[in-house]
Amino acid sequence: MENRSLIERLARQLSANDPSDWPARVQDAASILALLKEPDDAMREAGDVMVWGAMIDAALRTRWSVAPSVSQEEPAIGSDEEGEIRLTPDAVGNDRAEWIHLHQGQEKPS
Repeated sequence: MENRSLIERLARQLSANDPSDWPARVQDAASILALLKEPDDAMREAGDVMVWGAMIDAALRTRWSVAPSVSQEEPAIGSDEEGEIRLTPDAVGNDRAEWIHLHQGQEKPS
């Protein structure tokens, strides 16, 4: 039995209908893992939250080495840290961090 990383196993499960396409599902697997980073109440009661977070971080770091690199023709896709918002290189005016900026009028007066 091969010892595959957690993120690869998730990507392979997500591509069950097309097993050869699992590398295209690595980002989806990373998004799922990012959501799992914050444990729920039952998980907090069962174990060490710091260890859990460190384990998820370690699994997330493997995403860059699991699948072959993205071709130059296909833009790289990332996501916010919770994995909820997919960000392409041209998202929100070509500034990948622009979506978090506050707009004038929405800031609280000091």
